[in-house]
Amino acid sequence: MQTYDLESLRNSAALKRITDFAAALCDTPVALVSLVEESRQTFISRTGLDLTETSRETSFCAHAMLEDEIMVVPDATHDPRFVNNALVTGDLHIRFYAGAPLVSDDGIPLGSLCVIDTEPREGLTPLQLQGLATLADNVMARLRDSRDAAAWRAAERDTRRQLSDSEDRFRTLADTMPQMVWSTLPDGYHDYYNARWYEFTGTPEGSTDGEGWNGVFHPEDQERAWGVWRHSLTTGDPYQIEYRLRHFDGTYRWVLGRALPIRDADGQITRWFGTCTDIHEQKLALHEREVISQELSHRIKNIFAVISGLISFAARSRPDFAPIAADLRQRITALGRAHDFVRPHSPASRPSAQQDSLHGLLGELFEPYRRSDRQPLTIVGDEIAIDDRSATPLALLFHELATNATKYGALSTDEGEVEVAIARDDDRATLRWSERGGPAVVAPTGPQGFGSQLIELSAVRQLGGTVSRDWQPEGLVMTVQIPLTAFSRP
Repeated sequence: MQTYDLESLRNSAALKRITDFAAALCDTPVALVSLVEESRQTFISRTGLDLTETSRETSFCAHAMLEDEIMVVPDATHDPRFVNNALVTGDLHIRFYAGAPLVSDDGIPLGSLCVIDTEPREGLTPLQLQGLATLADNVMARLRDSRDAAAWRAAERDTRRQLSDSEDRFRTLADTMPQMVWSTLPDGYHDYYNARWYEFTGTPEGSTDGEGWNGVFHPEDQERAWGVWRHSLTTGDPYQIEYRLRHFDGTYRWVLGRALPIRDADGQITRWFGTCTDIHEQKLALHEREVISQELSHRIKNIFAVISGLISFAARSRPDFAPIAADLRQRITALGRAHDFVRPHSPASRPSAQQDSLHGLLGELFEPYRRSDRQPLTIVGDEIAIDDRSATPLALLFHELATNATKYGALSTDEGEVEVAIARDDDRATLRWSERGGPAVVAPTGPQGFGSQLIELSAVRQLGGTVSRDWQPEGLVMTVQIPLTAFSRP
């Protein structure tokens, strides 16, 4: 019984029409929809009777609801079950009764739709019996509707309560986080900020809803922030940007903004959730570290210059040392160029290529070999990230190859060319140096020279690779294989 919304049915117009029609159909003064409970029967709809309930022990319907068919009592004074019933002997003066059982879908008897007369009768006509049964089915349909509606309302209440509880938990969690937390509708309309946002910005609550958030960004960052945010809204890509946010004290502090979209089962974005993290101190520390790094790089560059100067000074007094001194100066210059590529000593010396680019490093090293009309050294193939640890041996390796090609190989002629092809697989990279257009070459005999030893030292000992040479008639082809882990730190 608890599953039915009886209050919504009590004295409802729909049930009243049913009891009115039942009374008219059966030509009785009284018709009732009676639901029998543990100690009473309740009349949730009635025609011709003022009573709203009676005790169960006097209930006719308590018997009718247990029957498979309509129960008919022609004269209650002659029925042993009811002869002494207070509803028969008392003021109601019941004599005739006919009740159609009301039974739930799972077989539980609930009560009956009954008609009552104060005069004995032989019974009901077939049409009246059929009509009463049909009306009872309609009563059950109304009861089922009320049950379903009650269940739906209960589920809706539970859902709302759960959503409310979930929202309360979210707000509590968000307000305890050290980061600023915000969320937006799918179109990017900002409709929530946690307490930390208002503490940090000092703005009145609600004042940064919608597009008001951009007003607390540094003027120089607003257009950039809008551009990144619009891109995320258009593509659904995660949002990430560093910008300066106005603090409540009027200063601007660097923060890291991030956001991810929440999607439904169909992949549609239903909401964006984001955070703002104060990174001002880290940003200042990184700037200070960059300044120190540039100063150290500048000093190292000066050391290269001092060493190169010492070598030149020593060569003046020893003419026989001049060729060796020139080679040393060139090697030191190559090391300096490699160092300045990965660790520029000032913003002005920062290379145009990305600082962790192997293509960029080789381009920088090969620049001194450019001829007026062309660059005879070309770089093709895959890109590989490098760092300051691998830059030095790579610089020595390719400097020696370029120097040897200038003295004896392809770069010793105007028509000569060199191609450096880079290919990477799962764990190794292959660097192939191919010369063509130079004088015919043959494999050298005798012990390795210093340059060859330096190539072995750089490629094998320092980078952990292997070196193979193919002395083809049109030019040297040297293949170096190096583990990918040697190029940059994990």
